[in-house]
Amino acid sequence: MHPLTNPLLLPFGHLLFILFSLLVYAVTTHLTHQRRHPSAAFAWVLLLTLVPYAGLPLYLLVGLRKYARPLPRHRSTLPELPLPNDAHWAVSTLDGLGLPPPQANSHVVLHRDGTHALRELDQTIQSAHHTLDICTYVVGNDAVAHHVAQQLKAARARGVRIRLLIDAAGSWRTSRRFLRQLRADGIKIRLFMPLLHNPMRGRINLRNHRKLVVADGQRVWTGGRNLAQEYFLPHAGHAPWTDLTLTVQGPLAHDAQQLFNACWRRHRGHSTRHPAAPIVRRPTGMPPALVRACTQKPEPGDDAAAVSLRHVAQLVPSGPDLADDTVHSLLLTGLYQARTSVWAVTPYFVPDDSLLAALRLAATRGVDVNLILPRRSNHRIADIVREQPLRDFAAAGGKVHLAHCMVHAKAVVIDDSLALAGSLNLDARSLFLNFELMVAFYSADDIARVQGWMTDLAGRCEPYALPEKTSLVRDIGQGLVRWLGFQI
Repeated sequence: MHPLTNPLLLPFGHLLFILFSLLVYAVTTHLTHQRRHPSAAFAWVLLLTLVPYAGLPLYLLVGLRKYARPLPRHRSTLPELPLPNDAHWAVSTLDGLGLPPPQANSHVVLHRDGTHALRELDQTIQSAHHTLDICTYVVGNDAVAHHVAQQLKAARARGVRIRLLIDAAGSWRTSRRFLRQLRADGIKIRLFMPLLHNPMRGRINLRNHRKLVVADGQRVWTGGRNLAQEYFLPHAGHAPWTDLTLTVQGPLAHDAQQLFNACWRRHRGHSTRHPAAPIVRRPTGMPPALVRACTQKPEPGDDAAAVSLRHVAQLVPSGPDLADDTVHSLLLTGLYQARTSVWAVTPYFVPDDSLLAALRLAATRGVDVNLILPRRSNHRIADIVREQPLRDFAAAGGKVHLAHCMVHAKAVVIDDSLALAGSLNLDARSLFLNFELMVAFYSADDIARVQGWMTDLAGRCEPYALPEKTSLVRDIGQGLVRWLGFQI
């Protein structure tokens, strides 16, 4: 009898495969310095033990979430910046996580609505003389996408080098004919982590959710909007989504270009030829001229250009290309540091236990914690899963504002010392798996603008009513979906 068909040896072979699967898990976790939540680690071990023949291929496809290894920490000598209300905790936290220090920029514009955002996008494209780099999660098959294509064609005609990086999963419905036409116009296009590729070079569940447009390394357009009509203009009889984007002119754009370059090089996943750090760290901090312009108080006779160099901001990327979960760590630190108020807006609210606990504790100790969500988002499952953490948050004293429109904006304001705006949702996928990008603002005027935008939105919302009764079966179902979603 053949050994593979011997019934006496089959259990032994099954046991060997289980041990082999667990060995693969242990070795890859150790070699790649994976830091998993305890529940995620337990789930993978349980799956590999009970269903190894399905569990091992699934683990190889979606099990690894980081390909950047932790590096020795070398803290920078940070310049004394005029940060409001002791926001140095945020700068120190991000410095400890290996990110470059804040920069003083000449110009910051917060886009009021979709029309304003589209106009700023056009101006950013038109301002490019040498290079134009675009990263987006979704490219639609609609009027906005074709309008942007015409802008890119015009820029290419005047000699601008254009690179377009599109997430393969987010834009799987994008017309291939449309992309071929862009390539024919001289635009270089890459799909980020194509779904059919070598699984050892990347992971199909690691998606690039960053949105940015960088012109000549001097001007950057970024935030939560993708290149599709619903983010800017009315579509199919519906109002445009409420979203938040911004334009920054200054040294921050150079950091954004470095970040794009890293994503462009590694669009198929991890490569040992390129360093993991997406932004090269400047050990000397901010240039002295910008430090002086930022720290000096404006005088009545000051030159207007010098006064404008006081938009202190910092690029905060998060994702598999960084060893730490940077935005998650910053949010936890900020919530424990908060003294008066916390405001957050997000389309989806599925936080991990530590972030939910920090939000609840802040509300419990008297901090005015406000959360803005759409009453119904574009993802029904996310709306169902959010119910349990929303109840816990509201029961602790947190205030929830439900918008009647689809809100796709992502922003956080802590006291009046820090404002964050960008692409990261308050859910486990954005916090721990996706390539994301936020901008941290430290200048009082910029923080006030973000706060004002959120306060105005909250004024058009309805308060969340804490339900009197809940179903045990529903609670269990929601918990299982949330738990399963967090593991992968």
